[in-house]
Order: sequence, then C-alpha cells, then structure tokens
Amino acid sequence: MAEKEEVKLLGIWASPFSRRIEMALKLKGIPYDYVEEILEHKSPLLLALNPIHKKVPVLVHNGKTILESQVLLQYIDETWKQNPILPEDPYERSKARFLAKLVDEQIITAGFVSMARADEKGREALAEQTRELIMNLEKELVGKDFFGGKSVGFLDLVAGSMIPFCLERGWEGMGLKVITEEKFPEYSRWVKNLEKVEAVKDCIPPREKHVEHMNYMGERIRSA
Repeated sequence: MAEKEEVKLLGIWASPFSRRIEMALKLKGIPYDYVEEILEHKSPLLLALNPIHKKVPVLVHNGKTILESQVLLQYIDETWKQNPILPEDPYERSKARFLAKLVDEQIITAGFVSMARADEKGREALAEQTRELIMNLEKELVGKDFFGGKSVGFLDLVAGSMIPFCLERGWEGMGLKVITEEKFPEYSRWVKNLEKVEAVKDCIPPREKHVEHMNYMGERIRSA
C-alpha cells in the first residue's frame, strides 16, 4: 500500500488566493488537511512556514513548503497529473499566465485597493478602468464554457476566485455595479458555469458574511 501523502493547506476562508488552491486540490481529487488562519492573529506555524510575506496560502507537501497562489497552482498541476489545470499548448499556457497576472495585479488594484481609498467620483473612474481590464477576459471567453475550454483550468481558478466570488462582494458593499450582464454577457455566462462545478461551488465564501469582510478590508486599506 502506498504511503499516505502529507498535504496541508493554511488559508483564510475569505481569501481568493487560498480558495483557488482548495478548488485546484478538489478538482484533482487530492485529500488535504485545512488549517484556518486568522487575519489579525497569524499563527506561529504560518510565521514559521512563510516568514518573508507572512501570508496565506501556504501548502505543505510531504514536509516541503510551497508559497504564492499562482506558483502553488502550477506546483499542484505538475505534481498531480490528473485533471490538468494549465493548458498543454505553450502559447495558450503563456496567455493564461499573462491574464492571471492581469487579474492578481491590475484588476485587484484598480478594482478594490485603489477603489477603497477613493471618493465617490474617483470610484466611478476606477470602476470604468476595471471594466476595461475585465473586457480582456470577456473577449477571451467568446465561444468557450471556461477559459480552459470545456473544463475548468488555471485562469478560471485565478479569475473566478478573485472577481465574481470576491471583488463583486466588495463592490456590493460600496454600492457599485461594476459588471452588468448586458455589457459582459460572456463573463456572466462563465460565472453561471463556474457555479455548477462542485469543486468550485464548495469553495465559494458565503455572500453576506463575505460582503461584511470586504467592507472590513476596505476600512483597513483606508486606515493604513
């Protein structure tokens, strides 16, 4: 009998960065132990495993520590070959990585970090900037069920965990409607498809609690 692997994930329930790792592990069918961290009171284990950034997610696999969510997704895909996440084609893989960086760097900055600090007029301008950025994803989804084609892939996990299941809750708390089905029909269809995938659905934070959390995160950004 094969020896049981140690797979432990340190995360926070509201974090899109740790939620996407849970989605990937579930898609791959990998059993794992989950350790819930508290944002304001990071555990000694987290500080020992990630002393540089002191952030989740942290994956421990057979005693090895892997950090940073996009690196983690690639590690999971290369370690467990079933149900591939990254595209096989090098060009498609490079495009998925590029757009994932767009989500985690530009869209989150314009669509939440800068927005939380802005006044009402500034938020409207940032909302329009965010729409322009998300339009790159809208175009990529034409004719597809998911960014990965017929199945959930790398960019679906990154963008899905961040935009519909995190940033949209932040916008709700700010009283903003950034994305409409009329302007983003492909995106809206994609979100509905994601919500039907068990591995994704299981990892979507509860809406009301999450809206409250995003309001709290906005306050933290403003007071920083």
